[in-house]
Amino acid sequence: MAIVLRVLGAGLFLALSSQPSPAQDASPWSKGLHSQVRLLSGGETGHKRLAGLEIDLDSGFKTYWRNPGESGLPPRFDWSASRNVADVQVLWPAPARVEDAGGVAHVYSHEVVLPLLVTPRDPAKPVSLDLTLDFGVCKDICIPAHAEVDLTLDGAGEKAAIDRALAQVPKPQALGAPEPLSILDVTPEAGNPSVFRVKVRVPDGASPSLFAEGPENWYLSTSRPDGPNGFTVTVDEKPADARDAPVTLTLAAGGHAVETQLRLDGAPKPR
Repeated sequence: MAIVLRVLGAGLFLALSSQPSPAQDASPWSKGLHSQVRLLSGGETGHKRLAGLEIDLDSGFKTYWRNPGESGLPPRFDWSASRNVADVQVLWPAPARVEDAGGVAHVYSHEVVLPLLVTPRDPAKPVSLDLTLDFGVCKDICIPAHAEVDLTLDGAGEKAAIDRALAQVPKPQALGAPEPLSILDVTPEAGNPSVFRVKVRVPDGASPSLFAEGPENWYLSTSRPDGPNGFTVTVDEKPADARDAPVTLTLAAGGHAVETQLRLDGAPKPR
Protein backbone atom coordinates (compact mmCIF):
# COMPACT_ATOMS: atom_id res chain seq x y z
CA MET A 1 0.00 0.00 0.00
CA ALA A 2 2.82 2.42 0.85
CA ILE A 3 4.41 1.74 -2.53
CA VAL A 4 1.08 2.46 -4.31
CA LEU A 5 0.63 5.72 -2.40
CA ARG A 6 4.15 6.81 -3.25
CA VAL A 7 3.52 6.08 -6.94
CA LEU A 8 0.20 7.95 -6.85
CA GLY A 9 1.86 10.86 -5.07
CA ALA A 10 4.63 11.02 -7.62
CA GLY A 11 2.10 10.95 -10.43
CA LEU A 12 0.10 13.74 -8.82
CA PHE A 13 3.26 15.81 -8.39
CA LEU A 14 4.19 15.32 -12.04
CA ALA A 15 0.67 16.26 -13.15
CA LEU A 16 0.69 19.44 -11.08
CA SER A 17 4.18 20.44 -12.10
CA SER A 18 3.28 20.04 -15.78
CA GLN A 19 0.52 22.64 -15.52
CA PRO A 20 1.42 26.11 -16.84
CA SER A 21 2.25 28.63 -14.13
CA PRO A 22 -0.38 31.36 -13.62
CA ALA A 23 0.11 34.66 -15.40
CA GLN A 24 2.22 37.10 -13.42
CA ASP A 25 0.64 40.52 -12.99
CA ALA A 26 3.60 42.25 -11.31
CA SER A 27 7.34 41.77 -11.00
CA PRO A 28 9.00 41.38 -7.60
CA TRP A 29 9.91 44.70 -5.98
CA SER A 30 13.41 46.01 -6.61
CA LYS A 31 14.20 47.59 -3.24
CA GLY A 32 16.62 50.49 -2.86
CA LEU A 33 17.36 53.40 -0.58
CA HIS A 34 14.02 54.89 0.57
CA SER A 35 12.24 53.47 -2.50
CA GLN A 36 11.12 50.32 -4.29
CA VAL A 37 10.19 49.73 -7.92
CA ARG A 38 8.22 47.12 -9.84
CA LEU A 39 6.58 46.53 -13.24
CA LEU A 40 2.84 45.93 -13.65
CA SER A 41 0.99 44.07 -16.40
CA GLY A 42 -2.34 45.41 -17.68
CA GLY A 43 -3.22 43.23 -20.67
CA GLU A 44 -3.66 44.28 -24.27
CA THR A 45 -4.89 47.56 -25.73
CA GLY A 46 -5.37 47.35 -29.46
CA HIS A 47 -2.13 46.06 -30.99
CA LYS A 48 -0.11 47.14 -27.95
CA ARG A 49 0.43 45.86 -24.42
CA LEU A 50 -0.49 47.96 -21.41
CA ALA A 51 1.99 48.00 -18.55
CA GLY A 52 3.03 50.24 -15.69
CA LEU A 53 6.10 51.25 -13.71
CA GLU A 54 5.31 51.66 -10.02
CA ILE A 55 7.67 53.66 -7.80
CA ASP A 56 6.91 53.50 -4.08
CA LEU A 57 8.65 56.00 -1.80
CA ASP A 58 9.23 56.18 1.94
CA SER A 59 7.31 58.86 3.80
CA GLY A 60 8.73 62.34 3.21
CA PHE A 61 10.63 61.38 0.05
CA LYS A 62 9.89 62.31 -3.55
CA THR A 63 11.04 61.52 -7.06
CA TYR A 64 10.97 63.57 -10.25
CA TRP A 65 8.89 64.15 -13.35
CA ARG A 66 10.39 64.00 -16.86
CA ASN A 67 11.30 67.68 -16.39
CA PRO A 68 12.56 67.86 -12.80
CA GLY A 69 12.51 71.67 -12.57
CA GLU A 70 15.39 73.70 -11.19
CA SER A 71 16.76 70.79 -9.16
CA GLY A 72 16.59 67.02 -9.20
CA LEU A 73 17.23 64.14 -11.57
CA PRO A 74 14.81 63.00 -14.29
CA PRO A 75 14.33 59.23 -14.63
CA ARG A 76 16.48 57.43 -17.20
CA PHE A 77 15.12 54.23 -18.77
CA ASP A 78 17.09 51.43 -20.44
CA TRP A 79 14.80 48.87 -22.12
CA SER A 80 17.52 47.35 -24.31
CA ALA A 81 17.42 43.91 -22.64
CA SER A 82 13.66 43.53 -23.27
CA ARG A 83 12.48 40.74 -25.56
CA ASN A 84 10.08 41.09 -28.48
CA VAL A 85 9.74 44.81 -27.83
CA ALA A 86 9.85 47.38 -30.64
CA ASP A 87 9.02 50.44 -28.52
CA VAL A 88 8.07 51.50 -24.99
CA GLN A 89 6.18 54.79 -24.61
CA VAL A 90 6.26 56.22 -21.08
CA LEU A 91 3.19 58.28 -20.14
CA TRP A 92 3.47 60.85 -17.36
CA PRO A 93 0.79 61.77 -14.82
CA ALA A 94 0.91 65.47 -13.96
CA PRO A 95 3.40 66.18 -11.12
CA ALA A 96 3.20 68.50 -8.13
CA ARG A 97 5.11 71.79 -7.95
CA VAL A 98 7.35 72.05 -4.85
CA GLU A 99 9.38 75.11 -3.94
CA ASP A 100 12.19 74.90 -1.38
CA ALA A 101 15.74 76.10 -0.77
CA GLY A 102 16.92 74.23 -3.88
CA GLY A 103 14.43 76.01 -6.12
CA VAL A 104 11.29 74.80 -7.86
CA ALA A 105 10.98 71.04 -8.45
CA HIS A 106 8.35 68.97 -10.28
CA VAL A 107 7.80 65.83 -8.24
CA TYR A 108 5.81 62.76 -7.26
CA SER A 109 5.43 61.82 -3.60
CA HIS A 110 4.40 58.62 -1.80
CA GLU A 111 3.91 56.47 -4.91
CA VAL A 112 3.37 56.88 -8.62
CA VAL A 113 2.49 54.58 -11.51
CA LEU A 114 3.86 55.60 -14.91
CA PRO A 115 1.70 53.93 -17.60
CA LEU A 116 3.61 52.20 -20.40
CA LEU A 117 2.40 51.49 -23.94
CA VAL A 118 4.48 48.61 -25.27
CA THR A 119 4.67 47.83 -29.00
CA PRO A 120 5.66 44.20 -29.71
CA ARG A 121 7.88 43.28 -32.63
CA ASP A 122 5.65 40.25 -33.17
CA PRO A 123 2.20 40.51 -31.55
CA ALA A 124 1.80 36.73 -31.66
CA LYS A 125 4.80 36.10 -29.39
CA PRO A 126 5.34 36.73 -25.65
CA VAL A 127 6.53 40.19 -24.61
CA SER A 128 9.03 40.59 -21.80
CA LEU A 129 10.07 43.94 -20.37
CA ASP A 130 13.52 44.23 -18.84
CA LEU A 131 14.22 47.66 -17.35
CA THR A 132 17.28 49.27 -15.84
CA LEU A 133 16.11 52.48 -14.17
CA ASP A 134 18.18 55.34 -12.79
CA PHE A 135 16.23 58.02 -10.93
CA GLY A 136 16.47 60.53 -8.13
CA VAL A 137 15.05 60.17 -4.62
CA CYS A 138 14.98 63.32 -2.53
CA LYS A 139 14.14 64.56 0.93
CA ASP A 140 16.63 67.22 2.02
CA ILE A 141 19.17 66.23 -0.62
CA CYS A 142 18.82 64.29 -3.88
CA ILE A 143 20.13 60.71 -3.89
CA PRO A 144 20.75 58.81 -7.15
CA ALA A 145 18.77 55.55 -7.09
CA HIS A 146 18.97 52.44 -9.27
CA ALA A 147 16.56 49.57 -9.95
CA GLU A 148 16.46 46.53 -12.23
CA VAL A 149 13.13 44.82 -12.89
CA ASP A 150 11.71 42.45 -15.50
CA LEU A 151 8.29 41.03 -16.27
CA THR A 152 6.67 38.95 -19.00
CA LEU A 153 3.41 40.70 -19.89
CA ASP A 154 1.06 37.73 -19.59
CA GLY A 155 -1.53 38.97 -17.13
CA ALA A 156 -3.98 41.86 -16.87
CA GLY A 157 -4.52 41.91 -13.11
CA GLU A 158 -3.02 45.38 -12.58
CA LYS A 159 -5.12 47.11 -15.26
CA ALA A 160 -7.20 49.02 -12.69
CA ALA A 161 -4.09 50.60 -11.11
CA ILE A 162 -2.73 51.50 -14.55
CA ASP A 163 -6.09 52.95 -15.62
CA ARG A 164 -6.15 55.18 -12.52
CA ALA A 165 -2.72 56.50 -13.51
CA LEU A 166 -3.84 57.01 -17.12
CA ALA A 167 -6.65 59.24 -15.85
CA GLN A 168 -3.96 61.56 -14.41
CA VAL A 169 -2.01 61.83 -17.67
CA PRO A 170 -2.60 65.28 -19.27
CA LYS A 171 -4.98 65.26 -22.23
CA PRO A 172 -3.74 66.94 -25.44
CA GLN A 173 -5.66 70.16 -26.04
CA ALA A 174 -5.55 73.05 -28.50
CA LEU A 175 -4.75 76.58 -27.37
CA GLY A 176 -7.99 78.42 -26.51
CA ALA A 177 -10.12 75.28 -26.16
CA PRO A 178 -13.57 75.99 -24.62
CA GLU A 179 -13.13 73.48 -21.79
CA PRO A 180 -13.43 74.02 -18.01
CA LEU A 181 -9.65 73.46 -17.76
CA SER A 182 -7.73 75.07 -20.61
CA ILE A 183 -4.85 77.31 -21.64
CA LEU A 184 -6.54 80.28 -23.30
CA ASP A 185 -3.78 82.59 -24.48
CA VAL A 186 -0.01 83.16 -24.39
CA THR A 187 1.20 86.73 -24.93
CA PRO A 188 4.76 88.11 -24.91
CA GLU A 189 5.34 90.92 -22.43
CA ALA A 190 5.79 94.29 -24.08
CA GLY A 191 9.48 95.19 -24.28
CA ASN A 192 10.62 91.86 -22.84
CA PRO A 193 10.59 89.02 -25.39
CA SER A 194 11.78 86.49 -22.80
CA VAL A 195 8.66 86.81 -20.64
CA PHE A 196 5.22 85.48 -21.58
CA ARG A 197 1.86 85.95 -19.87
CA VAL A 198 -0.28 82.83 -19.86
CA LYS A 199 -4.03 83.10 -19.37
CA VAL A 200 -5.85 79.95 -18.22
CA ARG A 201 -9.32 78.77 -17.29
CA VAL A 202 -9.72 76.51 -14.25
CA PRO A 203 -12.76 75.15 -12.37
CA ASP A 204 -14.01 77.26 -9.49
CA GLY A 205 -12.08 76.64 -6.30
CA ALA A 206 -9.27 74.66 -7.97
CA SER A 207 -5.62 75.53 -7.35
CA PRO A 208 -3.77 75.37 -10.69
CA SER A 209 -0.14 74.61 -11.49
CA LEU A 210 1.56 75.26 -14.82
CA PHE A 211 4.65 73.48 -16.17
CA ALA A 212 6.60 74.73 -19.21
CA GLU A 213 8.99 72.57 -21.26
CA GLY A 214 11.12 73.66 -24.19
CA PRO A 215 13.53 71.82 -26.50
CA GLU A 216 17.05 70.81 -25.56
CA ASN A 217 19.20 73.68 -24.23
CA TRP A 218 16.15 75.85 -23.53
CA TYR A 219 15.44 76.52 -19.85
CA LEU A 220 12.03 77.84 -18.87
CA SER A 221 10.59 78.75 -15.48
CA THR A 222 6.99 79.23 -14.45
CA SER A 223 5.64 81.47 -11.72
CA ARG A 224 3.08 80.67 -9.11
CA PRO A 225 -0.39 81.74 -10.27
CA ASP A 226 -0.61 85.48 -11.04
CA GLY A 227 -4.11 85.88 -9.65
CA PRO A 228 -6.82 83.27 -10.27
CA ASN A 229 -6.30 82.80 -14.01
CA GLY A 230 -2.75 83.61 -15.03
CA PHE A 231 0.91 82.61 -14.94
CA THR A 232 4.22 84.02 -16.13
CA VAL A 233 6.60 81.85 -18.17
CA THR A 234 10.17 83.12 -18.47
CA VAL A 235 12.81 81.94 -20.93
CA ASP A 236 15.81 81.86 -18.59
CA GLU A 237 18.29 80.48 -21.11
CA LYS A 238 18.32 79.52 -24.78
CA PRO A 239 20.87 78.92 -27.57
CA ALA A 240 22.40 82.15 -28.87
CA ASP A 241 21.15 81.59 -32.43
CA ALA A 242 17.63 80.46 -31.46
CA ARG A 243 14.69 82.55 -32.58
CA ASP A 244 11.69 80.60 -31.33
CA ALA A 245 10.91 77.23 -29.77
CA PRO A 246 8.25 74.54 -29.68
CA VAL A 247 6.99 74.51 -26.12
CA THR A 248 4.73 72.19 -24.15
CA LEU A 249 2.57 73.76 -21.44
CA THR A 250 0.95 71.42 -18.91
CA LEU A 251 -1.88 72.81 -16.77
CA ALA A 252 -3.04 70.81 -13.74
CA ALA A 253 -5.92 71.60 -11.37
CA GLY A 254 -8.52 69.69 -9.40
CA GLY A 255 -7.08 66.27 -10.16
CA HIS A 256 -7.13 66.82 -13.95
CA ALA A 257 -4.53 68.05 -16.43
CA VAL A 258 -4.24 69.21 -20.05
CA GLU A 259 -1.25 69.64 -22.34
CA THR A 260 -0.97 72.30 -25.06
CA GLN A 261 1.82 72.60 -27.62
CA LEU A 262 2.68 75.94 -29.24
CA ARG A 263 5.63 78.09 -30.29
CA LEU A 264 7.10 80.93 -28.26
CA ASP A 265 7.87 83.29 -31.13
CA GLY A 266 5.82 86.33 -30.25
CA ALA A 267 2.76 84.86 -31.92
CA PRO A 268 1.97 81.49 -30.33
CA LYS A 269 0.35 79.04 -32.71
CA PRO A 270 -1.08 75.60 -31.86
CA ARG A 271 0.93 72.79 -33.45
